[in-house]
Formats: sequence, C-alpha cells, structure tokens
Amino acid sequence: MSLPRKAPAMGEDPVTQESAAAREIGRLMGMHPKGFDLSLDRVRRLLAKLGDPQDGLPPVIHVAGTNGKGSAAAFARALMEAEGRSVHVHTSPHLVNWHERYRLGAPDGGQLVGDEALAEAVARAAAVNGGEAITVFEILTAAGFLLFAEHPADAAIIEVGLGGRYDATNVISRPAVSLIMPISIDHEAYLGDRVELIAAEKAGIIKPGVPVVIGQQEFDAARGVLTDTAARLAAPALVYGQDFLAYGEAGRMVYQDEDGLMDLPRPTLVGRHQLANAAAAIAAVKAAGFAVSHGGAERAMTGVEWSARMQKLAEGRLTALAPKGAEIWLDGGHNPGAGAVVAEALAELEERSPRPLFLISGMIDTKDQTGYFHAFHGMARHVFTVPVRSSDAGVPNAELAARAHAAGLSAEPVDTVGNALMLLRDTWDHREPPPRILIGGSLYLAGEVLAANGTPPR
Repeated sequence: MSLPRKAPAMGEDPVTQESAAAREIGRLMGMHPKGFDLSLDRVRRLLAKLGDPQDGLPPVIHVAGTNGKGSAAAFARALMEAEGRSVHVHTSPHLVNWHERYRLGAPDGGQLVGDEALAEAVARAAAVNGGEAITVFEILTAAGFLLFAEHPADAAIIEVGLGGRYDATNVISRPAVSLIMPISIDHEAYLGDRVELIAAEKAGIIKPGVPVVIGQQEFDAARGVLTDTAARLAAPALVYGQDFLAYGEAGRMVYQDEDGLMDLPRPTLVGRHQLANAAAAIAAVKAAGFAVSHGGAERAMTGVEWSARMQKLAEGRLTALAPKGAEIWLDGGHNPGAGAVVAEALAELEERSPRPLFLISGMIDTKDQTGYFHAFHGMARHVFTVPVRSSDAGVPNAELAARAHAAGLSAEPVDTVGNALMLLRDTWDHREPPPRILIGGSLYLAGEVLAANGTPPR
C-alpha cells in the first residue's frame, strides 16, 4: 500500500551529534574495537592509574539481571530520593544521549551529568589509559566512577552492563548490597545458552559476606544457582517469594517482608511485573542499610520514572502521525522474557479498556526475534516491522516480518515508525475504537523513537 507522504526521518538527536562528550566518545570508538571483551584486567589497570575512584564511592547498590535492571534502579533511586537522600545512578545503554548513563545525586533529586563534565571525565580516563588496549565501555565505566567519587552523595546505584562476573562494573569489591533481577536467555554468545550458565555469570557480582537480594525468577534453575552461590560465599540472601514479595490487591500494591506489610499505590511504571521489580528495590534499599518509611515508599511508587519501559507517549512529532485517539506505548524489551511481561501488561490494559492491538517492531540480530513475537500470538492484530538504523546489527525489516510470521502473527515490513503510524491513520476504520500501539523490540529503536518524537529522557 502506498503512503501519501514521507514521515520525518529518525536518527540521533542533534544534541547528541554536537555535544563535546559525544565527540570525545566518538573519537574513542574510532581508536578501540567495538563490542564486548569480558575481562577485569584492563579496567583495573586503568582505575589504578586514576587512583581507584571505585573505592571512593558512597554505599553501592549493584544491580544485575537479564530483565528489570533499569526498572529496579529507577525504583531504588525513587525510594531513596523520597527520603531526601542524594543518589548517583549509572545505567546502560543510553537511549538518545550519552549523558543518560550518569545521574549525579543531589538533595533536590539530582540531574543527568552536564556535557562539559562528562567530556572532561571521559578525556581524563582516556588520557590516563594512554592508548592501551581497552573497550570504550571500560573507559566510560571509569569515567562514571570518577564523576561519582568526586561528587558527594548518600548512595550510588550501579547497573551491570553485560553479565556480571567480568563486567567492568564488577571491580566494586564490597557493595552495600547486590541485587539480581530476573534471569532469562540473552547474550548467548557471551554468557552461554542455558539459563544456569547465564545465572552463574550474573552471580559473579555476589561478594563474600555482602547481602544479596534475589528478585523474582521465572526459572528454578537460575534461582538455585544464585542461592547456592550466596550460601557458598556466606552472603545473606533475601529471595523473592520467600523473604519478601508484592502483590496487587484492590487496585493497590501490597509489599510484605519480615517487618510486616505496606499498603502502597500501584507503581506508575505499567505492568504486573513492576510490582515484583518494586519489591526487589525496596528489599535492596533496606538491605543496604537505608530506612524505607511508608510515606517514602508511597511517594516513590507514584513518582518513579523510567523511559522506554512501557512508557506511554502522549505527545510529540511522531505521535501526531497516529490515528486520532490512539494509545501509544514504547518499550525497549528485546528478548522472550521481556516480550512475555510486556504482553501481560498489555493484556491487563485490554481487560480494563479493550482496543485493537498493533505492534511496530524493530530488533537486532543477536536476539531471539521469533521468541519475542510468540508472546503476542493471539493478541496483536498486525505487526509493522521497521529497520533499526542506529545499530549495525539491525535485522532487515522484511526478514523481521518473516520472524513475526513464524510466530503466527500477521506482519509486513515498513520503512519507518512514522510511516507505520501514518499507514494506520490513513486506513483506520473509525467505527472501531482507536488502536493501542506498542512500539518495541529494541532499546536502539526506543532511542530513535524518543529522539524523533522530540521527547528524550531528562
């Protein structure tokens, strides 16, 4: 079907292209190989030359897992900021701008690191490295440790980039608590093709004698690896469903642990899975030695924000192209486990407010595309597949449509997200309710959408 006009092109936000930090990081990418080379030797060598800033951090909540890491970090930050604490946050990857990876804590809630400060920290780390073999992620991790060590805060939340055992963030020798979120199959080339092997890599962040909070686990085998590792290292373990849990009741969230019950508002992050993510964050903040008051937890549940995790897009340049009244959701989940929890969240929305569901999906070639699409079988009326232009590993949209077909879905390739939205708008039968649209399958795609929509993370 031909389209009446071309939608706005998607790509990096101009701020990203012009920022001093982006230029410095781009220079490093030209010097050092892309990808991951899991080891701690290089980053330890660099950090030693920088004076070991990782040893000067405030109490650290170290977060690993396949899914839910970012949401747990967002909840933990919200919980501590609700009590007036200042919290540094390191997450990856970013969606639109490199600065999103580093939030500097302050009593008023903190803010993303400024461009000059990030560029200077990255340049310092690169200069000290002196051109020796290293990955860009390792330099960026060292730069984050510099920023966090040189700016006082009450706590730091550090998210693992990939795996755990050999991730560059795992040079933190004694965090306040280790937090391991749900584990499923992902990054098989680096972590293994069985959930037990992946769990063993994630368990590498557990430290002797340091409390570990184990979030809700779909696979008993993964939970077993984590609890066995904790026992071997004499690390006190708090396990979801055993030592703490959360459940929905009368439209609210109930959190329970050995201290009793808290009757809380449902989190603003959408989906039943976010109850378990919030519970893991509460348990981790408490295990790290920070008090969580009932009032603070209430404020955190209603104030938490995390871009591209079932994020409702209310306005912007792209959303203006959709059918009038359409409900548009953006989610960066990109593996079968993420697909399952997003499908469950959409099913909950469907129960409350029925609408025809359409997917606009782009994915990269290291993911199980058919496994992701299987979660939406019987739910999605149609899938528009689009290229992921910001990654060299993007699956061609025609090939991705074939993967959706293999999962039993109706699908067709389209050039851009904007064109998919316009195609829906120009062919919509207005006798039906406006559609519900999920844009997802890749954090790269989510970043492209937020940039093109003019709504990058703040």
